[in-house]
This record gives sequence, C-alpha cells and structure tokens, in this order.
Amino acid sequence: MNIARVDLNLLVYLDVLLRERNVTKAAAHLGITQPAMSNGLRRLRELFDDPLLIRTSEGMTATERAQDLQPIVRDVLAKIEQALQPQKAFDAQHSDRVFRIMASDYAESTLIPAVLKRLRHEAPTVILDVLTPSDVSFLDVEQGRVDMAINRFDDMPQSFHQTTIWRDTFSCLISVENPILADFTLANYLQAQHIWVSKTGMGVGVGITPQDVQRLGWVDEALAKLGKKRNISVFTRHYQVATLLAQEKDLVATLPTRAALLQQKNNQLVIKQPPFDIAPFELKMAWSPLLQHNSAHQWLRRLIVEVAGRVK
Repeated sequence: MNIARVDLNLLVYLDVLLRERNVTKAAAHLGITQPAMSNGLRRLRELFDDPLLIRTSEGMTATERAQDLQPIVRDVLAKIEQALQPQKAFDAQHSDRVFRIMASDYAESTLIPAVLKRLRHEAPTVILDVLTPSDVSFLDVEQGRVDMAINRFDDMPQSFHQTTIWRDTFSCLISVENPILADFTLANYLQAQHIWVSKTGMGVGVGITPQDVQRLGWVDEALAKLGKKRNISVFTRHYQVATLLAQEKDLVATLPTRAALLQQKNNQLVIKQPPFDIAPFELKMAWSPLLQHNSAHQWLRRLIVEVAGRVK
C-alpha cells in the first residue's frame, strides 16, 4: 500500500470511533456531521478490508482486527502529538493556563494546599481546577481533558504514565473524652464504633456494602487477615467529615497518617498508632501519554513531585 495515498485523518476517526463505539458520539467529539463520520467509517473498512465495528445487541462492538489496531493507532497519534508540540519552554510566571487535576479528598487536603502555595509564588496567574474522582473517568484523563489524576489506584490503564508521590501509613483519631484511650488494645478497638473513610471510584460515586470487606479497603482487609471485623457506624468519602465525627466520644477514625497529622494541633483529638499492622499505601500521579511531552505539563509534574518531597 502506498501510504501517500492514505488520508491520515482516517486514523483520528478510527481512534475516536474505537473509544466511543458510537458514530454519533464520535462525530460530535470531532465536530463533524454524522454522515461525514459514517463516510469515514466506510473508508476505514475499505482501507483495512474489515468491518471494524459491528452492531450487536450491546451496541457497536469492535472486531478482533479493530482491537489489534487500537493500541497501534493510539501510539501513532501520541507520537504525532509529541512532534507537533512547540519546543519553547513553558513561561510559568506569565501563563494563565488552567490545569485540571483530579485529586482524592486525601490528596486535596494533604498535597494540594502546598502545591497551591508554590504556584502562587512561581505562577501567580495559573489557575487550578481541582476535580473529585467521581467527576472524572479514565477516558477523560486518557484524552487529556484532565491533566492528571492523583489518588490511590487499585488499577489504571497500561497506557498511562505514572509516578509515586509518596507512601503513607495509617493512624487513629480519637476524642480526648473517648474511654478507649485508657486501654487502646485491639480488643477494645474492635468493640468501639468506627468511621469509615476512603476514596470514591473513578467516574462514579460507589455505595458501600459493610459485608464486602474487599471493597472496604486497607484497614478492613488487614483486620480480615486476623479473622477480625470492626463495627462501622458511619461511611464517608471526606476526611474533613471524618475528623469532625472523630470528636464524638464513642467514635474512632482510622485514616492515612498525613491526613491525621492535619489535626495534631486540635486539642479535642488524640492521634494513636493502630493496635494492629496495616500495610502502607502509595499515592500516585497518573497522566495521559498525549501530555507526556507537553512543556507546561512537564513543568507542573516536576513542581508537584518537588512539593510532595517537602510535605511533612
């Protein structure tokens, strides 16, 4: 095949079609008419001698050939994006760029304030738009609509770039009036009433079932390995709410140590080490390969990593 005779715009069409699996949505994404996208799909089928997308009861389904093509096309377009990026350095001092960051409540309370303080000094007109996990899907990050996601990830697309921000342990927040402080043993911990707090899922708020230990996270998985289970009275996705509720004299909040340390000057609360071992976790930053070589994005990534290294 003579590549000079191939309309390379068709690769863009194919990339969007394979992500959206819908001609109408793909056309809207590219800002073209549905007939134009349908014509593009027809030309792609001729080019690859394959139907690529087949209508089924579950909508448009990619053929085996299309599934093989998808990562190849994504890689080609990412390299083209890299080639077209301007080579001039990012001027942080005078930029008014909006950076959209998806951050968990934990990351927003422990990391983002320090990042913002640094930005006010080095890039005073840059704007941060901080989104919650339930506001964003992996597709938003993949397509570069969100600059980066900062969270504790169970898994993420293999195409994403990522780096570890820091590792953290767990601590307990307990009211100074809570009688458990007199004898903070595992047995008494298990008898107490607890506040559960954790991240929401990407792209959707997920309800919690108390019996589903695997979805309850690190604390309850650690207890399950001991054959134990705590009594959870409150489920929340916000660390600020957890710290407020922990001031009740009959509730205990077990949360990441960096979040707990934000309350070290609160004379209504005591920070204690849990009476059992909980595996530490990693806070990660992930971003799309489309933004890997963007100079502004590179600058912000470096800044966040530097700030994180100084946060105590």
